[in-house]
Amino acid sequence: MTQRRIRKILIANRGEIACRVAATARKLAIRTVAVHSDVDAGAQFVAACDEAVSLGGAAPRDSYLRWDKIIAAAKATGADAVHPGYGFLSENADFARACTDAGLIFIGPPAEAIEAMGLKAESKRLMEAAGVPLVPGYHGADQDSALLAAEAERIGYPLMIKASAGGGGKGMRIVEQPGGFADNLASCQREAINSFGSAAVLIERYVQRPRHIEIQVFGDSLGNYVYLFERDCSVQRRHQKVLEEAPAPGLSEARRQEMGEAAIAAARAVGYVGAGTVEFIAEPRPDGDLAFYFMEMNTRLQVEHPVTEAITGLDLVEWQIRIAAGEPLPLAQHELSMRGHAIEARICAENPDNDFLPATGHLDVFRLPGHAAFTPASDGVRIDSGVREGDEISPFYDPMIAKLIVHGATREEALARLDAALAQTHIVGVATNVAFLRHVTTSRSFATADLDTALIQREHGALFHTEGLPFVLTAAAVVANILQAERALADADPWSRRNGWRIGGPVTRRIVLEHGDTRETVAFTAVDDRQVRLNVASSAHDLTLAGPGDITVDGRRLHACTYRTGEVFSVFTADGSAAVRLIDPLAHAGDSEAEAGRLTAPMPGKVVAFLVDAGDTVAKGQPLAVMEAMKMEHTIKAPVDGTVAELLYAIGDQLGEGAELLRLEPLPEAG
Repeated sequence: MTQRRIRKILIANRGEIACRVAATARKLAIRTVAVHSDVDAGAQFVAACDEAVSLGGAAPRDSYLRWDKIIAAAKATGADAVHPGYGFLSENADFARACTDAGLIFIGPPAEAIEAMGLKAESKRLMEAAGVPLVPGYHGADQDSALLAAEAERIGYPLMIKASAGGGGKGMRIVEQPGGFADNLASCQREAINSFGSAAVLIERYVQRPRHIEIQVFGDSLGNYVYLFERDCSVQRRHQKVLEEAPAPGLSEARRQEMGEAAIAAARAVGYVGAGTVEFIAEPRPDGDLAFYFMEMNTRLQVEHPVTEAITGLDLVEWQIRIAAGEPLPLAQHELSMRGHAIEARICAENPDNDFLPATGHLDVFRLPGHAAFTPASDGVRIDSGVREGDEISPFYDPMIAKLIVHGATREEALARLDAALAQTHIVGVATNVAFLRHVTTSRSFATADLDTALIQREHGALFHTEGLPFVLTAAAVVANILQAERALADADPWSRRNGWRIGGPVTRRIVLEHGDTRETVAFTAVDDRQVRLNVASSAHDLTLAGPGDITVDGRRLHACTYRTGEVFSVFTADGSAAVRLIDPLAHAGDSEAEAGRLTAPMPGKVVAFLVDAGDTVAKGQPLAVMEAMKMEHTIKAPVDGTVAELLYAIGDQLGEGAELLRLEPLPEAG
């Protein structure tokens, strides 16, 4: 490939990767064009680019998956290259080929390499021929269900079913016993069709206590290859990554080199050019080292690439652009080295305590630690994000809203920096996993690098349904916020002073705060502008107001950032966070049990399957229906024992959040 100057790049993806590509392109004096859906017209990534073109629509199939519109936008704006980002069309061989046919530079591997690695079964056959270790399994083209069941018996349980064309944790099921094979196969195939357009699957032995270790590789058009070391991505939920770090804890230098060379062999086998990631499953060996097996190759840049950038000091997007322009690799293998340790946390709009159900909503507050955009700051903290305060998190796209990356001289330093940065991440208006990430970071398993893909299940008791902040501290912060807001109003209008002072002494005020399913009455008496007597659950406490957000509770001083949105107060401290609702008795006088017996959609989505019929008797926790939202399937379960009275929608119907899905009549309590 001859060198070709790139002057303008069209970015065929949304979110933080589009912001990142725009920043790197600017550094190289290259202009950028954003393409966007109607939903994203005012998004941050659109503003980050020099130009923008609307693709229309909202759902990906009407916008970001319309590669005909994307190529037309590139031609109309004079772009000479297309960066696919990750997700959507980044691993679509037809799109890569169409870009090339249109005279555009596709900033990624050749279409043939994408095709070779895009089908998991075919890629495993290629890797076997290249001498790359494989997990025992079935990778054949025959997809007869009886044959697949027979192969499962041959491989043995537990096993994993994977969508052959899959990625991103979608279309994957772990099956523990033969009795669960048929249902899991059907569910996996259904999700595979919805996500990738193909129901083909492969079956593999499920490795016990596996670690997920991947190698970053680069190849140029001159036949040169390097590996930029490894990332450990073992901490996962629903087969999707939560935390990633580099280098992998406990990996010997000999094994690192062996895995790196195997990754290069994999890339060389398909004539790979550009950035790619070869993913391995690793398991402990009796000698204490790791055995490793090829899992798949992602023929694109990975979401977690910033941790590799942090330990190598390199800009991988710049490498992508230079290699796509025909330049040789910037460095040879012997010139590459690592420094320190880096960890990335994926901040997502989701509810971990509700099976990681994706969330939608308005970013009323989106405050992040001090950082320099897209480059490590002096304090070793970096945030990549494609949203800003005031944006809407819609149901149409992936729920990830930001990536928090930290770097330290050691893993211990990086861990401490990550926890501190998460504590300074304040998001209000949409449920997020920030508190959950803090719990994972400080868990025994993660802190001691006892890693495998079951870490979250193993640490379940310490990670889910935990108290974010003691209620006394939350109540104190809320009272302080109310009084400081009243003081600010009184300073502007003395007649509006509401501190309770009166002839004969101060008055005691009472408010009701709801946290979870509990309502607590909080009584407080403002003695003066600084001192408050607080009574929570019949327990007396001393509260002192210092500056904005600074309070002292029973002699302990802490900084509490409190945000009020309507009736909800969200409190953030270094110890944790909490949200409570201020209950107005008049506003809630009409509350009743009218909602009993209704099962509603937890978020906008499509009905994929009903697992019961009208008239069926069901038990609490029994699966009733399956919805698809944010590219994932979600199972709706019975909240109580009951009888299904009516199904209110049909398979394939699109629902809005809160739409009544079915009616369930609770069984009468035994008396």
